[in-house]
Amino acid sequence: MSFDMAAFLGAISDVVKPGAVRPFVVHDHELETLPANQVHNPTTLRVAGTLPTSTFEIFRQTIPPGLSSDMQRHYHETVHFVISGRGHTELEDESSRWETGAFVYTPPWTWHRHYNDSPDEPVEFLTIENSRLLSQLGIARRQSAGLVTVEQARKAYDAHQHLG
Repeated sequence: MSFDMAAFLGAISDVVKPGAVRPFVVHDHELETLPANQVHNPTTLRVAGTLPTSTFEIFRQTIPPGLSSDMQRHYHETVHFVISGRGHTELEDESSRWETGAFVYTPPWTWHRHYNDSPDEPVEFLTIENSRLLSQLGIARRQSAGLVTVEQARKAYDAHQHLG
């Protein structure tokens, strides 16, 4: 049996349709804040979880002044739109600066961490990731190394992989 993309996407679209429980409009005050123990860093993540999306997830992420997200990697792709603020992102062995209006892309399975470079203002991201699609396919995976450098994350996870 061969894979048929049109049939696959058609099957997903029938799974979740807009309605009273899954509206096609969600307002900012209706976003659901993820509990701090699920975030693993000092940022606040609010998810537009009731939208009827089947293949992607949408978050509003806030990084407090002078802080950062955790060093992490995941199988899904992510795009952050910078609603407000300025900072930089470490992505493997590179670092790039961004500001309001920029789009920041994170490719699959790359160590990355986002930093708020302002001592006074928070950073606001609109975060879009294809994690729901990978979850539907049973291949979602995410690792968090905490508030460490790329080098520290590589050492910790490479050592762990060699043990098991």
